[in-house]
Amino acid sequence: MAHEIHAEIVASVLKVVAHEGQDLAAGDTVVILESMKMEIPVLTEEDGTLTKLAVREGDVIQEHDLIAIVG
Repeated sequence: MAHEIHAEIVASVLKVVAHEGQDLAAGDTVVILESMKMEIPVLTEEDGTLTKLAVREGDVIQEHDLIAIVG
């Protein structure tokens, strides 16, 4: 079953760490966001393959925007 990762805050995508097709374990970092001068890693909660990455470095995302899908 696919697991969607959504933004919890308004932020900029500082760095994309994972790439589509990459196998991830629970707790792996997918992207690093920047908000109010703080760096916030976005982690996957489940093991799986990153099937879709919906953001790029430099993107500004809003709360609830899709970041990635891990299946």
